Amino acid sequence: MFESMGPLTAGPWIYAVVAASVLLDVFLPLLPSGVLVIAAATAAAAGTGAAGQMNTVPDIVALIAIAATASVLGDLAAFRLARRGGVRLDRALARSRRLRDTQESLGRALAHGGGPLVVLARFAPAGRSLMSLGAGATTDRRTRDFLPWSAAAGVAWACYSVGLGYFGAHWLGANWLATGVSVLALFAAGAGAAYLMRRPATAR
Repeated sequence: MFESMGPLTAGPWIYAVVAASVLLDVFLPLLPSGVLVIAAATAAAAGTGAAGQMNTVPDIVALIAIAATASVLGDLAAFRLARRGGVRLDRALARSRRLRDTQESLGRALAHGGGPLVVLARFAPAGRSLMSLGAGATTDRRTRDFLPWSAAAGVAWACYSVGLGYFGAHWLGANWLATGVSVLALFAAGAGAAYLMRRPATAR
């Protein structure tokens, strides 16, 4: 299966693609960063690269480190952008009642020690974007207050995504079925996170 993906999964290219996708999907949530991370981890489990050599496949530890680092850098970029956006960002959010309500609830949660919500939001569809922008725009916390939770979220998401691809390939074989099951598991985690985020803070 992954022999046809050799040019992408070999060498440093896969790391660059994963890093760029994870970094940018905080601004473009439609980017399939999670799918790319799972595919790279599945290729690592498959043990085949461009020429079928073991040393050309992605390294699992490197994938986790790169995905987590790119996630944190993207979060911080969105956080700082929201801080500097000021009135313009508020006007953009005001156009959507749903986004405005979400922004306000996230701000209140963070203001009352709701840091774990940052980790939960990392798994929800577009939750990372709303959390990073909302935290930067509505709270009086400094970057160093947001950073530890963003780092925890990035590591948790990277470990989960890479683990799905890697162990899915070992259990089901390095094929499209394993990748599909892993992607479904990622989406299921996202749906569960989105459900929990919609619940009242007291219940959560």
